[in-house]
Amino acid sequence: MVNNVSTFGRNGVHDFLLIRATAIIMTLYTIYLVSFCAFAGDISYVSWTNFFGGTFTKVFTMLALASVLIHAWIGLWQVLTDYIKCAKLRGALQLTFIAVLLGYFFSGFFILWGA
Repeated sequence: MVNNVSTFGRNGVHDFLLIRATAIIMTLYTIYLVSFCAFAGDISYVSWTNFFGGTFTKVFTMLALASVLIHAWIGLWQVLTDYIKCAKLRGALQLTFIAVLLGYFFSGFFILWGA
């Protein structure tokens, strides 16, 4: 078992549970968005901004974004660990992916909660 500082969970079971939990959150968020689109009638800029202006939608969107990023990180870590054997290259790629995922998180945060 590979266990180093770049793993998100403590072990494989923890990662497995995180993957399942994030998948459930992403599924619920997708159902939430599809329900809005199906029942909102004519979707305009005003209705869309009102929908995303609500606190519940903002919090749920951030939770879904965090879930996507956790899900992506665990998958990327598994692929990099399995297929990139050079530790320096794997570390550089992991650092790059972490920077990109953090950039996505903060971009989403500032877009959603910014003025």
